Amino acid sequence: MKRIHPFFLCLALSLAQAGQAQTNNGDESTAGRISPKELGIPASPLFDLMGVTPAQVTHTSDIKDFKVDWSFKSWRLNPNLALESQPVWELFYNRNDLGKYQRASSFAHRLSSVDVSVGSVQDENNDRRIGFAVKMNLLKRKDPLLDGDLYTDIAPKYKRQREEGERLLKELRQKLDTTRDILQKPEIRSAIQAAEQALAEIPVHRSQEISKRAEVFVKENWNAATLDVAMGKIYTYQTDSTGSLVRLRLNRNTGWGVWLNGGFPIGRKLFFSGLLRSTWYQEELNFTLHNNASGTDTIGSAIASNSLYSAGANLRYGGAIFSFFIEFFYEQKGLRTAVQAVNAAFKAPDPDFQIVPSSVKWNVVEPNTINFGGDWRIGRNLVLNYGMRCLFDARWKMQTFTPVVAVACMMR
Repeated sequence: MKRIHPFFLCLALSLAQAGQAQTNNGDESTAGRISPKELGIPASPLFDLMGVTPAQVTHTSDIKDFKVDWSFKSWRLNPNLALESQPVWELFYNRNDLGKYQRASSFAHRLSSVDVSVGSVQDENNDRRIGFAVKMNLLKRKDPLLDGDLYTDIAPKYKRQREEGERLLKELRQKLDTTRDILQKPEIRSAIQAAEQALAEIPVHRSQEISKRAEVFVKENWNAATLDVAMGKIYTYQTDSTGSLVRLRLNRNTGWGVWLNGGFPIGRKLFFSGLLRSTWYQEELNFTLHNNASGTDTIGSAIASNSLYSAGANLRYGGAIFSFFIEFFYEQKGLRTAVQAVNAAFKAPDPDFQIVPSSVKWNVVEPNTINFGGDWRIGRNLVLNYGMRCLFDARWKMQTFTPVVAVACMMR
């Protein structure tokens, strides 16, 4: 059976949901829930920590629905999936009536933004990376759910239209029942059908007006200032030919991470964002141990506690539908050289033993990265992120040039 690529699957789901929304527009409660819950669809914080997103300095936003992310570097169907939700929002505030959320304190708003994501990716070495991340919003200059003035006049307006339509329909039905002129009855029946149709279309027009105002709000505030704090943990496992987990990798891909990510607008078209992150992990080192007395060599190993410090700056141009970015990302290990790391983790059993510096092997981190690409919000529920990643060593010699694509889909 031919497999469906995740991008096309998510696109089909989004179009199906859009069609269902049009079908359900006759339901008043459904129409009332249509509002701009988020200014954008961000990457999963777990994928952010894993570094598998096109932009390593992501444009964050506060989602209010379940979300699924895919990340891939080729058109093969890889099981690179992350699931994301906001449990506090779902338990306490996700209601048709937003009054409880709007009356809540600023601290409660921050708690409602707590975001949990779990997921897994398969990297270029066929290692399986599994992890989780938790994110909370500290600053949000524009909250669509708190802007009550945006919709206050809509409910009274369409309530009056419904009352007038029901009154007209009642009068027409009474007239049909009481008239004795059979030649007028076809005309009255046509008027009744038109009145019934007009009543049925009131929720449709109501939801369309809400959606239009939502689009204007998002368009005007897509680059509003925001600041998030997040933490997460990643485990990376070596796998066998069947995909079973064999052993845990001890390198920069397994560890804890804590980071700050935020940004602010520059006019209407530009958004500047930055990221600061620290990661703590254990690193496995392999080396040759030389015996000066006997002249023999043996293989040694050690596990060093290390850290990775990351910082990046991103400049994004565009709007709510399309945007393009260029960014610089820098990474540096706490223990900068392999020899420094092995000296901190290993003590020779005898003075005659000496570590051969050139033999020390560890996971190399190239410090400089330049990414460029963009976002395309295909629909209300779907965004496509794409980019090119250029990795450079300390002397700015290019090491890799990799395309990265990610799809995020709101499940509503």
